[in-house]
Amino acid sequence: MPRFVVQEHHARRLHWDLRLEMDNVLKSWALPKGVPEKRGVKRLAIETEDHDLSYIDFEGRIPEGMYGAGEVKIWDSGEYELLERTENKIKFLAKGRKMNGEYVLIKTKVGWLLMKA
Repeated sequence: MPRFVVQEHHARRLHWDLRLEMDNVLKSWALPKGVPEKRGVKRLAIETEDHDLSYIDFEGRIPEGMYGAGEVKIWDSGEYELLERTENKIKFLAKGRKMNGEYVLIKTKVGWLLMKA
């Protein structure tokens, strides 16, 4: 099964990075307000560049002067089942300790939204 990770990232501003193992990379979104834990809550998900698969278990400090400088901790990780994938929608069943259940990423005119289904 493909894997996912949510990294708590203390950069210029605290945010969380959702990364889904997909197409031999980690497809990535920055979540300024974290992962929605209740149904119906929508959270902005800013698509970022793909990351190498080796980044899935990264924890540590990114040095000042480098892109993403700051402390990175794993908030949750696990496997997921892809339920639906189109150009504008990714629906998946997360099997983590905290992120558990169906989630959907929806692409809107202004970006992506993440919500618990």
